[in-house]
Amino acid sequence: MIHRTLHDGWRLTAVAGPVPEEVRGREVPAQVPGSAHLDLLAAGLIPEPYLDRNEAELAWAHRTDWRYATTLAAEPAAPGERVDLVFDGLDTVATVELGGHLLGEVANMHRGHRFDVREPLGEAGGTPNAPLELAVTFRSALAYAEERERELGARPHAYIHPFNMVRKMACSFGWDWGPDLQTAGIWKPVRLERWRTARLAEVRPLVTVAEDGTGRVEVHAVVERAGLGDAAEDAAELTLTATVDGHRATATIPAGATTAVATVEVPAPRLWWPAGYGEQPLYGLEITLEAAGTRLDAPLDTPLDMAVRRIGFRTITVDTTPDDTGTPFTFVVNGRPVFAKGANWIPDDHFLTRITRERLARRVDQALGAHMNMLRVWGGGIYETEDFYEVCDERGVLVWQDFLLACAAYPEEEPLWSEFEAEARENVARLASHPSLALWNGGNENLWGYMDWGWREELGESTWGRRYYTELFPAIVAELDPTRAYADGSPYTPRHAPEEKHPNDAHHGTRHEWEVWNRIDYTHYRDHTPRFCSEFGFQGPPTWATLTAWIHDEPLAPTSPAFLLHQKAEDGNGKLERGMAPHLPDPRTFDDWHWATQLNQARAVAYGIEHFRSHWPYTAGALVWQINDCWPVTSWAAVDSEERRKPLWYALRRVFAPRLLTVQPRDGRSTLLAVNDTDTPWRAELTLRRTTFGGEVLDGDTLSLDVPARSVAGFELSDALTKPADARGEVLVATADDARALHLFGEDRDLAYDPGALRATATAVPGGYRVEVRAASFARDVAILADRVAPDAEVDEMLVPLLAGETRAFTVRTGADVDPDAFTGPLVLRSVNSLRR
Repeated sequence: MIHRTLHDGWRLTAVAGPVPEEVRGREVPAQVPGSAHLDLLAAGLIPEPYLDRNEAELAWAHRTDWRYATTLAAEPAAPGERVDLVFDGLDTVATVELGGHLLGEVANMHRGHRFDVREPLGEAGGTPNAPLELAVTFRSALAYAEERERELGARPHAYIHPFNMVRKMACSFGWDWGPDLQTAGIWKPVRLERWRTARLAEVRPLVTVAEDGTGRVEVHAVVERAGLGDAAEDAAELTLTATVDGHRATATIPAGATTAVATVEVPAPRLWWPAGYGEQPLYGLEITLEAAGTRLDAPLDTPLDMAVRRIGFRTITVDTTPDDTGTPFTFVVNGRPVFAKGANWIPDDHFLTRITRERLARRVDQALGAHMNMLRVWGGGIYETEDFYEVCDERGVLVWQDFLLACAAYPEEEPLWSEFEAEARENVARLASHPSLALWNGGNENLWGYMDWGWREELGESTWGRRYYTELFPAIVAELDPTRAYADGSPYTPRHAPEEKHPNDAHHGTRHEWEVWNRIDYTHYRDHTPRFCSEFGFQGPPTWATLTAWIHDEPLAPTSPAFLLHQKAEDGNGKLERGMAPHLPDPRTFDDWHWATQLNQARAVAYGIEHFRSHWPYTAGALVWQINDCWPVTSWAAVDSEERRKPLWYALRRVFAPRLLTVQPRDGRSTLLAVNDTDTPWRAELTLRRTTFGGEVLDGDTLSLDVPARSVAGFELSDALTKPADARGEVLVATADDARALHLFGEDRDLAYDPGALRATATAVPGGYRVEVRAASFARDVAILADRVAPDAEVDEMLVPLLAGETRAFTVRTGADVDPDAFTGPLVLRSVNSLRR
């Protein structure tokens, strides 16, 4: 097998559509992999799409057709040789031609395409390396989707464009956190492959662990035979060999057959565990395909084809066995139930080809840094890359992978059915080797949408996708990846529940909690105790440095034009303000508004997570919406598009910590819950103090904390601790080891905080600055918004409560040379107290 990448010499031209004069007729260099927007940007023909209001100025590209072309010089196929042109990904509706020969027409971004190019390359013995034009012409995906909508009939969908009619990343068409910048281009690698006799068309290692600890690797292979008309070659007997850790197995592929299974047994392998449960040992797997007997093209010891994978030995299931209260949804790894602490994942940049492995590693490390052990790859994005999965394999981050359907009714007619089947088969096979892959999920909110969003009345007798979720996808998973669980959708109630239930029933399966944010206060998270909450969240703006780098309104305000274009949620600012009104003092300036909305985002999400975690094992997971952003925007993300951690990230690190103290209502009383998500008992002295904001201890108690591993214990609090003399100026503090819980007796807007409680000094240290903060009176959620001083500045901790008399040293990492006192300024050193100025 000879691979030759074809990434050089491409040119881009707009060939149809409402193209601006400065772009019309221009041919520009094209990067492959890449996209038309990025090529035009590099050529200086369009403005930066994310800046200010440029997104709206680029709407003409929605209906533009593009042509990518390069010159391919390649020898004709030699006798007995197969030559294929392979595209791993085309975005999206494209015609492929080589030397004037039409190779094919495609309309699916989520799968690869392979073309036999022996004919256009010419006969053997012809002109060697004759230059041929290779051209890929992309139609407007929006125009194509509208055509399919007219043919198949309209189906309900979120937002304005019929993204459910074309197999393109749904959020390409805009979302309530993403831009409407509809990309086109060769978005994955392209290459020329030369091969003989047979090749490995598909390799699926299915890894299990027997009860006696023996690792078992079933390598399922599908081969493609060259099909060149040579009866001997086409009927050749083949040998498949799989090797793991020095252990080897072979399987014979009889003449004419195209499949085989080679099973390798590895005695007592080290087990792969999720983060926080153990280590993540990975084993190399090598697969070779060889022909039996003499071959014309190579020595006998040269394989026809080979593949390499990294695997991990573990078992993973989802427990959905009905119990007395409903239907659980609990991930079980190597026989141990796991509380899924994590977040939903969207594409990390709207322009996908800018996402590097290094960027993915930084983002997954940020998830780990917040004590997460799971990421859910959401169904409106992409099947993530090998880089993403390999990073998660290495770090022990479980991955829940949606099939790519989101917030819409999807036709089950052709051509969509065949495209769904092809992409599902390709991606299930592609990802099967990854130990981090934990679940296949049918789609996002479509079962719920059918029930509650008026779809049934609008659809009538039209198809809407049910057969994808209940027939096609589960059948493909059962066939190709039976080692993993499948869920019909998110949210969903398992079909084997005792009786038919609403898909978002809190007692069964998975739940999305969006009444909070959309309609009610975040304290209502406690209204429901779900078995697994796979979506919930609250918005906040990006960090100050990100916001001001991309939005230049004068004056900058929540209602300024560019700011509003970067707020995609329906009534988003109204929900932000209504969400913080019951809790925080009214912000007087935009600087205060920015801080207060970020703080309220962190507070709201933390409130929900503490509730969910306190109910383990009944509640077995909390996946916040969302970890990341794809462009600079006000959104639910914990990390903004410039990779800066918002206050929410620091709150997640606290509430997802292995050990957590939280005060929760139980049977009408305030109860301290101690959550121990470690493998060892938590034994410590628990101190409880009710104090004034000024530091006077009014009541206290000391208890022995003894919480078994992976469990939750409750401690009822006495009236003396929970009934204040002055609700406006007292706080209950619970401390055990390095865990601390605070319980206040009113909302921040009503409490008697001292706005001048903090004193701070800053000094330069190697690699940054040290900021010492002392509280003369209780200060809540102390933060240093370091990026306001230097764009690269990042503080080690944030949202820290300081009791009267306490001092905390913060470390700011930055390469900037600045006045240290800048880190103690009133817009940088913040707390809840500072909103009362």
